[in-house]
Amino acid sequence: MSSRLVTVFGGTGFLGRQIVRRLVENGVRVRVGVRNPGRASFPELGGKENRVTTQYADVRDLASVAQAIAGAEAVVNAVSLYVERGKDTFDSVHAVGAQQVALQAKSAGVERLVLISGIGADLNADSKYVRARAKGETLVQEALETATILRPSVIVGPSDAFFNSLAQIVRVMPVLPLFGRGETLLQPVYVGDVAAAVVKALEEPRSKGKIYELGGAHVYRYKTLIELLLKHLEIKRLLLPVPYTIWELGAVLSSLLPNPPVTRDQVALMRRDNVVGKDALSFADLDIEPSDVKNLLPICISQRS
Repeated sequence: MSSRLVTVFGGTGFLGRQIVRRLVENGVRVRVGVRNPGRASFPELGGKENRVTTQYADVRDLASVAQAIAGAEAVVNAVSLYVERGKDTFDSVHAVGAQQVALQAKSAGVERLVLISGIGADLNADSKYVRARAKGETLVQEALETATILRPSVIVGPSDAFFNSLAQIVRVMPVLPLFGRGETLLQPVYVGDVAAAVVKALEEPRSKGKIYELGGAHVYRYKTLIELLLKHLEIKRLLLPVPYTIWELGAVLSSLLPNPPVTRDQVALMRRDNVVGKDALSFADLDIEPSDVKNLLPICISQRS
């Protein structure tokens, strides 16, 4: 892939930055499509920032998407939205936006497109977020049949939103409420491993048109992950099972706040296991050995959490 130009949408996000770094380390020139290019910088590249350029692009803006893709040999769509606000809806970003990127890639003659989706994408899911992800996958496949789709489980890594949000809560609350009894199965995946999968998918011709589900080395119950976090922080807390009906009521009430602590979609997501399917293509098919989350806690937890 050396000397190639790859356009990355969502390249300033938690996963996007890791993707940009991995591409640069592989000798690739990267163009980052971002809504605020003036605020985008990549000090983590350690002197290789000259291999990265930023350009205005909004996946809902057809012209800007086309301009960001022009001249690129491959495209990565790592744009993510977890809370809807105004015109920023799950459908506009994960469905329509994903379609726009795929259509413009095809129009530009680009065959290699990697879309970041998520395990459990389902057109019939209770969660609007999950339904939009599934719709986006379908629209991308229809627009560009050579596109590769990666479905990671919960992504963790330095200063991640998963462990660090929980760490903030357990440090101030004597009792930690669980979703149900905390039995939901999760397969947390290291952000660096997902970024490596993106690079491998772009390199491998065999990945064209395929869907890969990416999970960490082991499956954990949600409660077990909390217990691992508490052990790492050397904190003891009471874990309290809370019925999903209570969570759903809390989500409805908190939706009135500017920044709700929990949303109905988040509650819906926690009702379903989030693990790699038995027959799904996975890291093994990309010749990548995923990390185990229990070994990652020291690098995941921010000192400010």
